[in-house]
Amino acid sequence: MNTGSARTGRTVYRLTFEIPVDMEAVEETLLLAILAVGCLYGDAAVRLDAGYAIDTDARVVVIDGSTDIGCAVARIFIGFCTREFGGDTFSMVRADGPVPKRPSTAKQACGAGT
Repeated sequence: MNTGSARTGRTVYRLTFEIPVDMEAVEETLLLAILAVGCLYGDAAVRLDAGYAIDTDARVVVIDGSTDIGCAVARIFIGFCTREFGGDTFSMVRADGPVPKRPSTAKQACGAGT
């Protein structure tokens, strides 16, 4: 479901995970969030509108939040991560821009963030 291409004019959420959070578990949690959103909107809609990228080496996940489906994926993923890993184990910023091919290149300092 990764779009693989940069999109312009998008709201993206960039999450950076602290050590020792297991990035394989983070990826599995993202897939679970996508599955949950698929149950609400349907698999085809999720395949069309959910964009994300993961850089396990940089410990970064970027989610395209410019559609209702992408925003739902981001919200569910953040909720799952908060409960599974703890709210203090990752940081999140929201930015306007493309979903990059390399998530670590997503804007690191931008408007809203937690």
